[in-house]
Amino acid sequence: MRITVIFDNFGPYHLARLRAAAGVGELAAVEVAASSAEYAWARRDPGAAPWRIVTLLESGTSREVQQRELIQKMDRALEELRPEVVFVPGWSGRAAFAALAWCARRQIPAVTMSESTEWDEARAGWKEAVKRQLVGLCSAALVGGTPHQDYIVRLGLPRDRAFPGYDAVDNDYFSVQAAECARQAAALRHQHGLPEKFFLASNRFIEKKNLPRLLEAYARYRKQAAAPPWDLVLLGDGALRPALIALRSALGVDASVHLPGFKQYPELPAYYGLAGAFIHASTTEQWGLVVNEAMAGGLPVLVSNRCGCATDLVQSGANGFTFDPLDVDQLARLMRQVSAPGFPLAAFGAESRRIIAQWGPERFARGARAAAECAQRVGPIRPTFLQTQLLKLLLWK
Repeated sequence: MRITVIFDNFGPYHLARLRAAAGVGELAAVEVAASSAEYAWARRDPGAAPWRIVTLLESGTSREVQQRELIQKMDRALEELRPEVVFVPGWSGRAAFAALAWCARRQIPAVTMSESTEWDEARAGWKEAVKRQLVGLCSAALVGGTPHQDYIVRLGLPRDRAFPGYDAVDNDYFSVQAAECARQAAALRHQHGLPEKFFLASNRFIEKKNLPRLLEAYARYRKQAAAPPWDLVLLGDGALRPALIALRSALGVDASVHLPGFKQYPELPAYYGLAGAFIHASTTEQWGLVVNEAMAGGLPVLVSNRCGCATDLVQSGANGFTFDPLDVDQLARLMRQVSAPGFPLAAFGAESRRIIAQWGPERFARGARAAAECAQRVGPIRPTFLQTQLLKLLLWK
């Protein structure tokens, strides 16, 4: 089976998934652009990849390409690759529209890859109606987990054609490297300027990551902690950095809140290996792959209940806790609980590793295989007149 998988950009997550899926069929991978519009990832050499790689735009990001050029390059790549099944990145964005339009014209089964939930954004009736038409063009779906499967079923895809496993990271890499970093704790703490005990968070510094409330919760935690409080390390960067620095000062936690900046993939295991627990506080998040990384690194996790991964990855009282991202006091209480003397950090971390082992790249490969086989059984979807006109409108809006 000739399979083509389309991603906006090949970041570390995508390469791990593709490596695992290399045996699913005759695999080809198309990235829209060589650079990510969201992450400052260093370009990584996939090595002797057992799949074909096609990059549509060798410079710049997908947001910078003209619509006509994107359509022409997508059509040219798919014509050359001659896939029997195409994995499409979601149902929004120009690359998805271009790929869906090609599949509809050529009558090739499309599999949508989705990590959307019903509640990750405000929903408008007319937009949901448009999505239903686009989902109706797909023969199967590869989704994140339980809430993502529920949502795509609401959009009209039969449940037996939606398969979980899309959101995976390289578990083995983070597990092995974080453990090795923990064995070198003293030297690495000195090298990176890290405190003895700390909570870790890793985000883009944008509004939905809820970092001001995280800082407020941390300040309350420090005032209320019965034992010596842990520090807080916020990895990442973005437009809100100046505001976060100002808030850190206003809350009087300059000395205990560390902002090391954005870290490249090889640098991350040191932080996971040395942290005491991980916090992800987003007010809305389709999944939250940093939670996968932290769990593979053996950390207890405190995860917002608005994160798509929380349903499947967080078992309250076993490997962590969920919380309301708007409730600052609740998060402060959980920080006190997890950092208290005698809390079973090692047992919670071991349970994180056990749970995330079921959600690694191998699960992506199983889900991809099941979705591709399902798509071939179902066959291509012949678009209605409405779907054809809708795709034209979305492609050229």
